[in-house]
Amino acid sequence: MSKGFTADDVSAQTGRTFLVTGADAGIGFETSRVLAARGAHVVLACRDADRAEAAMSRILVETPNAELSFQPLDLADLDQVREATKAVRAGPRIDVLVNNAGVMIPPKTLTKQGYELQFGVNHLGTFAFTGLVHGHVDDRIVITASLAHKGGQIDFSDLSAARSYQKYPRYQMSKLANLLHMFELDRRLGAAGRATQAIGCHPGVAITELTRHLPFPLRGMTPLATPFFNSAAQGAWPTLQAATGAHVQGGDYLGPQGLGEVSGRSGPARATRTARDSKLARELWERSVELTGVDPGI
Repeated sequence: MSKGFTADDVSAQTGRTFLVTGADAGIGFETSRVLAARGAHVVLACRDADRAEAAMSRILVETPNAELSFQPLDLADLDQVREATKAVRAGPRIDVLVNNAGVMIPPKTLTKQGYELQFGVNHLGTFAFTGLVHGHVDDRIVITASLAHKGGQIDFSDLSAARSYQKYPRYQMSKLANLLHMFELDRRLGAAGRATQAIGCHPGVAITELTRHLPFPLRGMTPLATPFFNSAAQGAWPTLQAATGAHVQGGDYLGPQGLGEVSGRSGPARATRTARDSKLARELWERSVELTGVDPGI
């Protein structure tokens, strides 16, 4: 019996192209680093060009012949998302799209179009980007969720947090939206007869830059808790399995296999009944089309 998937299980990816959002740090960087080392062409889709260049330089130290390129992408601005997708569609076809970029529990902030930042970036930006490029993706579309989805509820009456803002419930909502999106996307791709499949993953509890908005006492405790959590490199294992695993199927959801799915090697993860609610997923899809102005056409 398999003990679970790690970076060592990623096979050669020569000749394949992966686009990874949020690839300049944390799990996105570790995913890109491993894929590049296996011979893939990795497109780092990031908001900040300097950070992307620094990330590519770090990868090239380890893999001098790595095939890397940068795609500007700011998921907090739907106009810029549209510009980015034009550039992506004008380039080589993509084998795997890895939707990794996200934000976690920031102070209340709005996207350029006026949506609450976590829902706007984690879901709406990802929905719009995926909706505009899915026809250019041949194999897999990976969407990153979180253990936090288990407490999430979609507040359709206040998606922009105009009435109230509690940062962790809003994060939970955005991560539930990611899973609802993944399951509905995979259903629609299948119904359209597409070979492309959607797959979900989560990193467990990984020590990455996303923890920077934690309250100070919790941030101070992070070094003490590190042995019990995943590093960023370990947190990337479910993403790598979703993107490259030989036996992964559309609609699969992957995460760490340790106690509570907090850490460990990657394998099947548990999504809540709410996350698998097809009626809720359809409603979210329709509202997302309205809010973004992007109809994926499937």
